[in-house]
Amino acid sequence: MRVLILGSDTPLGQALAAGQEHSGRHDMVFMSRAACRWKSERQAKKSVVRAKCDIVVDARMAAAGDSGDQIQELDLKRSRWVAKACQRTKIIYLYLSSSRVFSGQLDRPYTEEDYPDNEETVGLLLASAEQLVRDSCERHLILRMGPIFPHEGANLITQMLGPLGRGGSLVLDNNLRGCPVAVDDGARVVSALLDQLSTGVEPWGIYNYCSSESATYYEFAEALLASASQFSEFSPAVVRLEREPDGLAPLNRVLECSKICNTFAIKQVSWRNEIADIVKRYYEHQ
Repeated sequence: MRVLILGSDTPLGQALAAGQEHSGRHDMVFMSRAACRWKSERQAKKSVVRAKCDIVVDARMAAAGDSGDQIQELDLKRSRWVAKACQRTKIIYLYLSSSRVFSGQLDRPYTEEDYPDNEETVGLLLASAEQLVRDSCERHLILRMGPIFPHEGANLITQMLGPLGRGGSLVLDNNLRGCPVAVDDGARVVSALLDQLSTGVEPWGIYNYCSSESATYYEFAEALLASASQFSEFSPAVVRLEREPDGLAPLNRVLECSKICNTFAIKQVSWRNEIADIVKRYYEHQ
């Protein structure tokens, strides 16, 4: 199967490229985020048609949500342009989204049927992009994931270890609970979807995937520092993990993942299994 990766220079796009280079199961075509900054629908359509692909994997919006990059109205239009191009040419559109479409106010894991209720700007834009994909392309598969963390770029790992490496300290939010996803685990899930989509199954709709173990930022940092202590000495006087003031309402962006397991036999794994290797790679690249 021939696969076009939009956002091939995102952490997940790079991990997908590395994994497919090793396995060789699919013919991959890559487009960076800069190459996807189309000014018109015609340009977007030409990019999709010229790739002569069977499926488009779009990692751009999810990566922007994870890294804190600003999402603009033009980004929504680009997602709709790609969806319309896929609809016209009968190409599958695998669109990667984020748990940030949810506010976190439910006291249970979010299912695929729950309404995206995050009223923050990034949540509204991510939810709007999802809706445009659903409205514009029948053969769509939307995959919502917890925050992706690689060893480089703007993400949980670098945002925590960077200040500590410069002698700073951390004050971390302990009221938001979620399930971070190691970048290689995210690539594993997308690759498994590609393998099964190549067999002709038609499981269109929304799916959730996140780690099997939830954590607050505070708990994630504790595990991160346990691995990082092998590579750098952190003085208790310099590193202070402080809980936010009491009284903040607890938030929960954990995703219910039984649908993706029942449909594709994709099982969750813990982010803790991956964190030691990612921390090692982080320090190797410093």
